[in-house]
Amino acid sequence: MTTSRPRVLIEDWLPVAELGIESRRERGAPSALPPLSFLHIWWARRPLVASAAVALAGVMPAWTEELATAFPDSPEVRTETAYRAWLLRLVGILGDPVRGRRRIDAAKAAGIKLEGNGYGYRQAFRNPVSRSDIDLLHAVLRRTWGELPTIADPTAGGGSIPWAASRLGLPVVANDLNGVSASVLKAGIEIPATRGLDLLPEIKKWGRVLVMRVEQRLKEYFPLNEGESVTAYIWANAVSCPRTGRLVPLLTDKWLRKPTAAKPGQAVAVRLVTELAGEPLPEPAFEIVAGKDVDAVDANSGYVSAGKGISPYDNLVIESDYIKAEAQAGRMSQVLYAVAIKRPDGSRGFRAATAADRAALSRAAEELGRVEESWIRDGVLPNEDVDSGLKTQEPLRFGMTRWRDFFSERQLLTHGVFGEEFANLVAEVREELGDRADDVLFELALMQGKALNWNARLSSWNISRQGMRSVFDAHNFAFKWTFAEFEGATALYPWCLSQLVDAYGGIARLLDESGVVELGESRRLERPVEVLQGSAANLSLGSESVVHICMDPPYYDNVMYAELADFFYVWEKRTLGRLVPDFFKDELTGKDDEAVANPARFAAMGRRKKQLADLDYETKMTSIFAEARRVLTADGVLSLMFTHKRAEAWDTLGMSLLQSGFTIETSWPVNTEFEHSLHQANMNSAASTIMLVCRKRTDRGDDHKVYLDDIEHDIRQAARAAATRFQHDGIDGVDLLLSTYGPTLSVISQNWPVYSSTPDSDGRDQLLRPEDALALAREEIVDLRRSRLVGQAAKVDGLTDFVLLAWDTFGAREFPFDTARLLALAVGGLDVDELERAKIVSKASGKVKLLTPKERLRRGADSELPGVTPEASSFEYVIDAVDTALYIADMDGQQAAKRFLDRHGYTSDAGFISTLQGLANAIPRTKVKGAWAVPEAGLIDTLCTLYFDDVVLPEAEEMAAPTDPNENTLFDVE
Repeated sequence: MTTSRPRVLIEDWLPVAELGIESRRERGAPSALPPLSFLHIWWARRPLVASAAVALAGVMPAWTEELATAFPDSPEVRTETAYRAWLLRLVGILGDPVRGRRRIDAAKAAGIKLEGNGYGYRQAFRNPVSRSDIDLLHAVLRRTWGELPTIADPTAGGGSIPWAASRLGLPVVANDLNGVSASVLKAGIEIPATRGLDLLPEIKKWGRVLVMRVEQRLKEYFPLNEGESVTAYIWANAVSCPRTGRLVPLLTDKWLRKPTAAKPGQAVAVRLVTELAGEPLPEPAFEIVAGKDVDAVDANSGYVSAGKGISPYDNLVIESDYIKAEAQAGRMSQVLYAVAIKRPDGSRGFRAATAADRAALSRAAEELGRVEESWIRDGVLPNEDVDSGLKTQEPLRFGMTRWRDFFSERQLLTHGVFGEEFANLVAEVREELGDRADDVLFELALMQGKALNWNARLSSWNISRQGMRSVFDAHNFAFKWTFAEFEGATALYPWCLSQLVDAYGGIARLLDESGVVELGESRRLERPVEVLQGSAANLSLGSESVVHICMDPPYYDNVMYAELADFFYVWEKRTLGRLVPDFFKDELTGKDDEAVANPARFAAMGRRKKQLADLDYETKMTSIFAEARRVLTADGVLSLMFTHKRAEAWDTLGMSLLQSGFTIETSWPVNTEFEHSLHQANMNSAASTIMLVCRKRTDRGDDHKVYLDDIEHDIRQAARAAATRFQHDGIDGVDLLLSTYGPTLSVISQNWPVYSSTPDSDGRDQLLRPEDALALAREEIVDLRRSRLVGQAAKVDGLTDFVLLAWDTFGAREFPFDTARLLALAVGGLDVDELERAKIVSKASGKVKLLTPKERLRRGADSELPGVTPEASSFEYVIDAVDTALYIADMDGQQAAKRFLDRHGYTSDAGFISTLQGLANAIPRTKVKGAWAVPEAGLIDTLCTLYFDDVVLPEAEEMAAPTDPNENTLFDVE
């Protein structure tokens, strides 16, 4: 064992480009995601390949000659190059992803279709690790640490980090506060690591027993026409018309399947029938119309829009307040308006609800009424109220005050029957299987979570994909005017069982395939896993017992895990809670203990609620990091994966790390998110996860006070060096800004405590907030990127610089207000209000939008203000001159634009030409079906081609039409 503090590999190197490509490959196709993603929904899972690399590089020693000498017969450690290649192999990267990506891009540009996947090897997570590699790894780690190092994740969530470490046979501790998450960790990591594929036959056997019993009890409530199967029952929420008293189905439109250019005859819609033989029907009825019989105008119309209804009986508005009041009073009902079916010949279609369907619904309601009280008493049916929170506000507005209100009567009956039959099965399985019983039962209980997510009043029919969407197609409880119900007897739980079998089998297979002894010996690799449920600020671990704490902490205000998890918690504590009662000991999830910035918890504090939420998050994260410091060995490593583009998130995270006694040694940005579609670019999502590598801080040993002014040069230098390095690895835009945050925090942490250059209101020194230093980093990136865009370091003017840097940073017309504010400050001390007055941007709903030249047009008395003014004699800001030229070219043609340019001498004006070059580089040169996605790009393209030979135009990129990245259908992963 080495006696000095071992330097670990991640402190010197991480394969940023390779991990970025492989992370995007891992998430590239919903049907090909890792099996852990299919077991049970969790709202933030890191890619397995990135998790494996960070977990492993945090315990592998940095390469040295001494290490090579210690293992003379192992070529994997003979040279530094071989050692780094070995890490790639250990995480499953069996080729060159950078070269593969280039090959794919070149083939795409040339219109060539490559055979296979273009990389020459499978996604990294699919590739097993050999026993010889694992044995050598363990030998290297034992030499370094004296024993196999424990890797702990205190906020393990969906389990990517502990699963990846467990696969390599490293001791793992996975903890989460949330009982639902802890259950996923047990089912997805601990049980398959211990039991492997040996448990799969029993899961299948008892799963079939459970599914058959559920089917027998439910089949009378789901009648089928001869030979058909039901894909979904499609419902509309409804309220009574306030004037006629008749029921209004709240459809946004009447489409069931829209026509396409390739299949114009496939159109299917419903037609509302309110009268029969001239007499009003007691409740609305629906007819299915298809093909040429579809009236597209009628199909496009509905009875609710922007929250307001339209009565089909008098064509008058139904106010949104009335609809919500009816819902809150329990008077919102549901109307079954179509049934999606699969016919005996295999074709898919729709039919109207039949008398048998309606009778079955009545029987289901009667049966629920009969068993309801006993089910609540016996712990089968939940009856808990919905807590008021950030994400639960919308369902509460629509009268969903109890968690059971998220389900229709027949859905409640379906889920209740499963819960009761599961409870009945427990003793039977325990009697037959002994010590394996609870593991089998635990996996079977997870079917319930899948069923809940796909069969509720917030699941819906996906017209474009012709399948169902789950409740959590986004990370919220968005109310659905129409919803889809799974066929509960013969479809729902058989599908859930098949999903469970595939997920568990896939997880166990990936584990069992790694560490197989090459000579055929059947000895299974031991994988010690401990799953804990509790606060990350109070771990049941000994002091200095963990070598590497590798965590993906809660992302500030991104996801309200506890609020979302209550949807499952109230049901699963009645199934999983029978097996692990300590995971579900509270009535609901522990929201007060959760480390998120949730202003809903401080709603009573008025305007201070956001400030208090930020402080609460910082306090909790400081406690979590302080606990991490306690359990870490003296020479241990803390690594964090953090994805957030808001400065406040980094400010609070950074302060928590500094206050709890850590230094940030280095950081790495890895592009772990989906590749940008046009839609995602417009949403301006940060694509990179920043990997921060931390160590326990030791006191400086002197009393000299350090101020921000003392380290400003070091901060700027570190930010510029990081940006220069990482942009060569394909990091760009918002992510390039984020890549400088780690190095900036590192400079502060090495000198901590650091004091602000500005005293507090009483004239006393105050600790530096990280945001003050991050602002310096942003200024450096602005200068660096401006130089790259315009080819010179000189600043043009504040407004022009903002437009250039906004397009360069965000690659989109819209972006968050907060980020716009920070960029404006970094560019030249501007604020968003100034930019709005100059008609550079508009702002609304927390977003900022860059205005088009047309939108910047000034007329009359406003002509003296900044903006587009064709008749102006001169321009104070270069961006106004450029936008005016583009406006004239668009409205009056390029010759008129040329006359404007000649009149002002812009064809030889260095500032004008530099700005054109910068815009050509910054604005996305993307075409969708031949049309420029950003019209200004096309106008600049033509203008420069005709009149500005010196402006170099980057290649344009053709993209497919944008799709919705949030879609989550029956054929997608959760």
